[in-house]
Amino acid sequence: MKSKIWIAFKKVWKMILLLVLILIAFAYAMFQGGFVSWFLFYSFLPFAGYCLALSLYSLNELEVTRVLPKTDYNAGEALKVMVTVKRTNSFPLFYLLLEDQLDDRLKFAQQRKKAKALLLPGRKKELAYEYIIDELPRGEHLFSSLKVKVGDPLGLFEKEKSFEALGKVIVYPAYTELVYRPFENQFEQGLTASRERVQRDTSMAIGVRDYQPGDRFSWINWKASAKRNEIMTKEFEQRQSHDVFVVMDCVPDPHSEAVVSFTASLVRAILKKGAQTGLLTFSNERTAFPISGGEQQLRQLFYHLAKIEAKCGRPFEKVLETEGLFIQQTISFMLVTAQLTKPLIEKASFLGQKKGSITLFLIKSHQEAPSADEHSLLAIAAARGVRIVMVHEGDYHAAFSEVSLR
Repeated sequence: MKSKIWIAFKKVWKMILLLVLILIAFAYAMFQGGFVSWFLFYSFLPFAGYCLALSLYSLNELEVTRVLPKTDYNAGEALKVMVTVKRTNSFPLFYLLLEDQLDDRLKFAQQRKKAKALLLPGRKKELAYEYIIDELPRGEHLFSSLKVKVGDPLGLFEKEKSFEALGKVIVYPAYTELVYRPFENQFEQGLTASRERVQRDTSMAIGVRDYQPGDRFSWINWKASAKRNEIMTKEFEQRQSHDVFVVMDCVPDPHSEAVVSFTASLVRAILKKGAQTGLLTFSNERTAFPISGGEQQLRQLFYHLAKIEAKCGRPFEKVLETEGLFIQQTISFMLVTAQLTKPLIEKASFLGQKKGSITLFLIKSHQEAPSADEHSLLAIAAARGVRIVMVHEGDYHAAFSEVSLR
């Protein structure tokens, strides 16, 4: 209520000020006389008349729209946004300041062309401008409104209006194409990455399930499909369980984005291999995706990883201690973190003794060498039989090579 009263007061005050300026210019011409004084008075009249006309001009006649080329992006891609302004009459506008109201993360992202532009429309009825965000940050970004501002040359009358223009883009984490190979234990030879393809024993069907993209045509159970009126696929006994459950550390860290990026690359590689995977994160709240496969699972995991933030207030090992998912016996666990601590190694060692297949991926910056403390922790992990794979940003391919295993 107070703001409306203040806006009305400013309009009245500016109108009074404009009339006072006109009277001063007229009085100066009357009392001073001569060509110069009257020239100044008549030169001022067009500006004063435009100010009066602008005070009566309504911004409601404007139609402001934003066009987003698409809604799904990967982190690091460029976003081009087109903003158009249409109006019904040709009232001359001295200037038009147009600004897209971006969220904080987009506002501080690198912009080749700014989301705020000064246009000189004149009598044009249609205007357009394009701005570019060079590298989109990961996350779900909402576009709320577009702000338009017009004014006169004297700066007396300015009008501003926000036009609602809702939009949303999902920026998925950047990922690297990996070739996933399940890890195997080789006696007296250490740990290696198995090149065996994920296979199922198709000689023995143990049940039926819903059809998933990638299932073979010969796997379809026609009798069950006809009975349920939807395509059902035979469920075969696996020769060896290749189900993987990925647990991502969400503790704030300078490498948090790399942790998310590698996790996205990892789950994608597992699912593309034909295995099944689940995901557990603990940020603001605990979120767990049960083990599954197919494109639907991949979309769900990537959507979650697009929005996740590193806001966990508990150390990674504390999260593992209170997690009930580790009671499962037939799956492998992969832990992704950027912080290696002794309590974490002890917890991984304890779980490894009970479950037998736990891998810890330690994320480091490009060409970052382990610190002295980390070297000692790696030695402790090796002595306790904890499998630690050190992964550097930009070199995710080495995650499943033999040389990367430590």
